[in-house]
Amino acid sequence: MRRRRWRTAGGAAVRVLTVWAVSTLTMLILAGILPDFRLQSGDGASITQAGLAAAWGAGAFGLLSALVWPVLVRALLLVPALVLGLLVFFLNGSLLLMALSLVPSGQGRAAPETAVVVAAAMSAVASATSTALAVRDDEAYRRRLYRLAARRGRQRRAAAPGREPPPGLVLLQLDGVGYEVLREATANGTMPTAASWLESGHRVVPWRTDWSSQTGASQLGILHGTTFDVPAFRWYEKDTGEVMVCNRPTSAAELQRRAVARTGDGGLLSVDGASRGNLFSGGADQLALVLSVSARRGRANRSRAGYFAYFSDPANAVRTALSFTAEVGREIGQSVRARLRGDRPRVARGGLYPLIRAFATVVERDVVTAAVIGDMLAGRAAVYADLVAYDEVAHHSGPRGRDTDRVLARLDRTLALIARVAEHAPRAYRIVLLSDHGQSPGETFLGRYGLTLKDLVRAGCGLPVSRRAGRTPSGAEARAAVLAALHRPVEEGEEAHPRPGRTDPVVLASGNLAVISFPDVPARATREWIEHAHPALLPTLANHPGIGFLLVDGHVLGPGGASAPLSDPAAAQELLAAYGPGAAEAVARTDAFPHVPDIMVNSAYDPATGQVHAFEEQIGSHGGLGGEQGRAFLMWPADLPAPEPGLVGAEAVHRVLRGWLREADGPQVPVGPARRAEAEPALPPQDPRPPPAPGGMFPSAGVPVQDESH
Repeated sequence: MRRRRWRTAGGAAVRVLTVWAVSTLTMLILAGILPDFRLQSGDGASITQAGLAAAWGAGAFGLLSALVWPVLVRALLLVPALVLGLLVFFLNGSLLLMALSLVPSGQGRAAPETAVVVAAAMSAVASATSTALAVRDDEAYRRRLYRLAARRGRQRRAAAPGREPPPGLVLLQLDGVGYEVLREATANGTMPTAASWLESGHRVVPWRTDWSSQTGASQLGILHGTTFDVPAFRWYEKDTGEVMVCNRPTSAAELQRRAVARTGDGGLLSVDGASRGNLFSGGADQLALVLSVSARRGRANRSRAGYFAYFSDPANAVRTALSFTAEVGREIGQSVRARLRGDRPRVARGGLYPLIRAFATVVERDVVTAAVIGDMLAGRAAVYADLVAYDEVAHHSGPRGRDTDRVLARLDRTLALIARVAEHAPRAYRIVLLSDHGQSPGETFLGRYGLTLKDLVRAGCGLPVSRRAGRTPSGAEARAAVLAALHRPVEEGEEAHPRPGRTDPVVLASGNLAVISFPDVPARATREWIEHAHPALLPTLANHPGIGFLLVDGHVLGPGGASAPLSDPAAAQELLAAYGPGAAEAVARTDAFPHVPDIMVNSAYDPATGQVHAFEEQIGSHGGLGGEQGRAFLMWPADLPAPEPGLVGAEAVHRVLRGWLREADGPQVPVGPARRAEAEPALPPQDPRPPPAPGGMFPSAGVPVQDESH
């Protein structure tokens, strides 16, 4: 035992000395390259003196980074997250200047801007060296994880001495990844980790979303057990005069409050749970990057604690910044190539979008992953995390293609990392993958017909229409996450707060679903009122080739004067037959919501191609009915009970997850009575590809599983 301890201590000393030596060499090289950075005086000191100065400086910088950096980051925790990411470099440079001032010979000098560059380079090199040593020494890596697990789980074991903790549940949401996309990615080798899980015992089934097939409704249902009164991604509420937007922090907080009041419990994660990167908390005590609490200011806002946990290591900040820059360059290159190839459909990908994409695919992924790893090493019972990278890229690049394949491959490597860490956690973990919706491809409504839905509505109402067609910006989740990180509200233009006494209709887009409200009508407008006040509006909308159907006052309207009351389910389903089984029931459920808009518009859908027309600038969209956007997936370890066949709605998924938590003796939350009709059969596949193999497994098609552990 003593020999083993000496060997462990000796290995640690070797690693420290190696990192120190590499850092010293890096400092010497930078001193020779950069004109404003030197380690020797102007009269020409010897190389030995320069080497000693570099060793002193590298050692002092490493020691200050280890001791001072966590304190600085905690002091700056209230600074907006993206500002903190920029301050990382300046603080790192300040630590280097401080380290150079501690060199005994007093020869170290650096200009402030040069110090920032030198500090970033040294942090990156030290991190890479330390990581390489840990990878080559598997035992050292395992020992480090065990020490972390032991330290973070000590309090739990003290509270329950001698008791083996039951398995925990890690729920990873791959935002926007549809059932068919997952099936293809696991079959063609894009996601080898997920494929290996399926081959080794995981099961997967599709589940059908509600009419509002978007993260706000689905995640609220999954985490809080209800999607009631969430008709779209954004809608106007007449009783308050406000526009609700699912990814606006104040709206998310209100939706969560309503859900808790309706169900009578805090949510899926109420006991010993952690919520990471989500729109809603799920009742968790441990929060990071949760939008519903991000509007709060002050130290009580624990949502931003994930930034501290991640950026407390300067090497993490440098590594993420370099990956962020590379992702911005990757997006610009992909956008230019798409334009040169003449890809169609295509949307604008300039402006701030490269930065927003990099935030979603790099910063948010890294911070959320680090938080999940910390949760597992701390032994928490239930963790729910949302990885938004695919959804953000698919909106602008389309649901399938080289761009999204690369994102899926990186997400798969994240899954592999989480699975490896789970092996060293203080309790066993079952990893469940799921999605909140899929995505349907198609040219935008504006791109296909040359005008926005708002312009079409104004024309139908006899109102003036701008001669120049404007664009409806994409309202993807990542944009709201960036604004929340900057402590800025989500911008919605003039539609965010309709002026008092407004008579013009409010038109709001949610993917290929849109809503129309008349603010001057106190309650829901009747069909008779609309036809009297704006006699051309409903025919103009219903007969437009880009629109599939309307919901108006309990009636479904289609082209050519087709109309069916929702009180006659058979007639309504016949009119909506192209949208699959259960479409009429989904529309009828929304029609009963207290805040259902005056008119709801669903775009046209082509069952042969699976294409829809988004009313926003998105060539991969979701939010309404039509195609793969309504087919999400649920993938679980085979030792958990299989859900009932034909899962319909996020509320049904919530009940399944609650059952699994009880199966593992995890958080116990009260189960209220079901608040919706029995689930209808699942939608059939939209393409001729073979169905999954028996037991819910995808066919592997003989694709070898790659080893992602090195």
